[in-house]
Amino acid sequence: MSDAVYSEINFHITWHTKNSLPMITPRIEERLYHYLTHRILETPEVRLHAIGGIETHIHVGLSAPPNLLMSDYIGKLKGASSHYINHEVQPKALQWQRGYGIVTFGTKDLQWVTDYIRNQKEHHRRGTTYERLERFTDDDPDAG
Repeated sequence: MSDAVYSEINFHITWHTKNSLPMITPRIEERLYHYLTHRILETPEVRLHAIGGIETHIHVGLSAPPNLLMSDYIGKLKGASSHYINHEVQPKALQWQRGYGIVTFGTKDLQWVTDYIRNQKEHHRRGTTYERLERFTDDDPDAG
């Protein structure tokens, strides 16, 4: 990318395990987050802000350059992470569901979004989740 480009493009991304089954056990979670952190930090010009989730889904907060095709990037993160877990940690332990949710947010909301991601277990336990940040498809029966 050109040195003459300035961007602040922040994303909140979420995706679910296959059939939303509780596949992200504590043993898998630690290795999964470590692997995803490494993969994201390896990507030029991408800044990782937070990773979190619960047994059935994951949340990632990052900033990316305008030339990164997010649909391909997320597909690669999902595919590589499940391959790693299934081949290096525990066979047939992790499958991802098709689709994902992605929402952009302003830099002024960065701290709020990263706190939300890091405190996923607490938000789900208390029922204080934000539907906009939890959605991973556009399957909304009320949308018209």
